[in-house]
Amino acid sequence: MAQATAQKINGRFQSFMKGLNDRYEPHVRQHLAKVYMVLGSTAAASTVGALCQMHEVLDLGVLAALATLVLALGLHLYMDDGKNYRTRLSMLYAVGFCSGQTLGPLLSYIISINPAIIVTALTGILVIFLSLSLAALLAEQGKYLYLGGMLLSVISTMVLLSLFNMIFKSYVVQVTQLYVGVFVMAGFVVFDTQNIVEKCRYGNSDVVQHALILFFDIFYMFRRLLVILTQKEERKQEGRN
Repeated sequence: MAQATAQKINGRFQSFMKGLNDRYEPHVRQHLAKVYMVLGSTAAASTVGALCQMHEVLDLGVLAALATLVLALGLHLYMDDGKNYRTRLSMLYAVGFCSGQTLGPLLSYIISINPAIIVTALTGILVIFLSLSLAALLAEQGKYLYLGGMLLSVISTMVLLSLFNMIFKSYVVQVTQLYVGVFVMAGFVVFDTQNIVEKCRYGNSDVVQHALILFFDIFYMFRRLLVILTQKEERKQEGRN
């Protein structure tokens, strides 16, 4: 029975891989593989940055946020010319490290409440990202590209609400922004995945830039999910007391 189940799973996996191979050209598949590899190593750099901050090995403080902004802008301006890949890759890893530094204080606070929240958030992000990426890759070509304009409109509205909330400090607005933010970044994962594929088909094979885009999608979704789960745990503990 176990062998039959394993064969069935293997057959479905082979069918899935064949579907991807038939759908995407070899150079697109190679590009996506590179992007996901660089994305994984950037996430590792972010983990190192967070651990360094939490264990007081290196704490850049506000400089980490400023460095993240400057480096990200630098990657947009310092375009790929075919010769600067290693330099731009180093800049990307620095973005990951500094982003992790900015996340360190939140993670330290969460550990003091319930460390399991971090595991839950990581598992959730992994499942969400894999599911949305597969949905985007298996969908019709360019099917979700229309989401770009809608998502940018929602972000613009959220920025205005944030400015409004700095004055009126509405808890409802704050919570709404957290949940909407998760869905918006999830939408960007789908949109950006298909957009990267289309850009690659038209000759844009900037691995670093494409990995940066997906990294920020995951990072900001992860941060919001952490805050949502933490607030839920705080309310639970208050109820017990």
